[in-house]
Order: sequence, then structure tokens, then C-alpha cells
Amino acid sequence: MYPAKFDYLAPETLEEALSILHERGDEVKILAGGQSLIPMMKLRFASPPTLMDINRLPGLSRINRTNGTLEFDALVRHNDVVKSDAAKANHTVSRAAPWVADPIVRNLGTVAGSLAHHDPEGDWASVMLATGAELVLTSSDSQRTVKIDDFLVDMFTTNCLPNEMVTKVRVPAHSSRGGGDYQKLERKVGDYATVGVATSLELDEGGRVAKAGIALTSVFHHNLKVPEAEAALEGERPSDELFAEAANIASQVCDPASDVRGSAEYKRHVVDVFTRRGLAKSYETAKGGLT
Repeated sequence: MYPAKFDYLAPETLEEALSILHERGDEVKILAGGQSLIPMMKLRFASPPTLMDINRLPGLSRINRTNGTLEFDALVRHNDVVKSDAAKANHTVSRAAPWVADPIVRNLGTVAGSLAHHDPEGDWASVMLATGAELVLTSSDSQRTVKIDDFLVDMFTTNCLPNEMVTKVRVPAHSSRGGGDYQKLERKVGDYATVGVATSLELDEGGRVAKAGIALTSVFHHNLKVPEAEAALEGERPSDELFAEAANIASQVCDPASDVRGSAEYKRHVVDVFTRRGLAKSYETAKGGLT
């Protein structure tokens, strides 16, 4: 099947792109990597009147680390994160990056585009929920910063207005007493997650959990942050029993569907196992910073 007819625009400056969004925002879909968008258009699940290709925009492919924050510009590819030494400042991010799709998709798809698309089987949204990321949304006349919890609204739905574009994704760097991980089950290399679990821990000077992050992929109608499990961890001293308690909470609050990838019961079990594993690996990294 071929996509429905659409106008194709390829602005060469950010100002030009934002002007197009200002004039045509309601009918424009932004194309960066297009690894999810193009298949949806071919199947006519999406039929945008206008496709705006932003790949010619200069200066939007940088990964910066400043003031304890990792910053990804709009055209940072998944594989840029895989290869980046700066990205290792957040362990959840660096450990998730090689799990995103397959090599072709990693070379073409973008972090910002994945978040803007918000496929509930996408990995980055869970990573960003677990780490407390924020996004910079830019229009022709304003700019605002939105926390990831507020940005992700529902399946394929975000808080980005029609005249706005995601220009930056900011992720807190882990401290020397921080650690994170991403566990993913897939049927074959490059497949969407059957289950994914992103974890992040920050320890205080006494070795207790100062801050925790847990988010799940493909087991709810959107990527799911688990504040109940995070609260069970915070203020406590890490242990296998504590991680098992948090994992049990995560497995109970998710709502997976039974499908060709497995039964709902099986997926809940995987959430439990992966949450325990992810927290243990996060802690193993974080405790290296204790004196």
C-alpha cells in the first residue's frame, strides 16, 4: 500500500521550519528519522497533509554535557548516543541505547523523534520517565520546558502543540553515587520490546536510596512510570528484599495484553524479574561511589 498524497517540505533553517509550523501546524507531521512514521503512512494509519523533513537543519545534532545535565539536540540519532562518551554520564541512557531497534533504525531514528511519536513500545520514553528528563519545545514566538511526565499524555499523544517542535531533550547525569539500567525482552534482534524496564537510583552519603526511578515499556497503553515502587525504595537501604518489594509493585500496576509475544501473566512475571535485575545492576554501579 502507498501513503496518501501529501505536501513535502524541507526547510533549511530552524526559523523556516518554525514558520511553517506557525502557518500549517495542524496539518504538519515532522520527519526526522521516520522509522515509525513512514510505515504508519504506508499502512495509512497516519495520513498527514504535509510532511516537513527537518534533516537539513544545521546545528541540531549535538550531545552536550553541562552543569550535571545531558542535552540531546533534535537530530541526535540513536546511534549517536551509543557512540557518545558524554552519554555515559547517565547509565540508564547509555545502557538503553544499544537496545533501541536494529542498526539501520539506530542510524536513522532520533531520540527526540521517538519521544514526540510516543509509541508505547518505544524504549526512550521509559528511559526518560525513569531518569526525570525534560524537553524543550520551541515555536516561532516562544520556548518552554516541559517535564517528561507532563509531555507524554497517552498512546501516540504528547503535550507538544501543533506550532511547536522538540528542539532539545535534557537528562540529569548520574552522580558518583548514581546508577541505572535498561532491561529488555524482544522476540528477535531489533524487535519492539515484549517487556522493557528502565531503572535509576541515586544513593545518599549513608548508602540509602535518595531517589529512584522505574518505568515500563509495552505493558500498558503508554510507557508507564511507577511512582508507588519508587516511593517504596526511597529512604531505604538497598537489599534484595527491598528490590523484590518494588518489583512486585511494578508487576501489579502494569496492565499487559496477552498476544503473540506472550500472556499477560508471563509479561507481569518478566516485569518482576527485570525490575529486580535492573535495580540490582543500578545499585552495583551506584555503590561504587560510596566512601
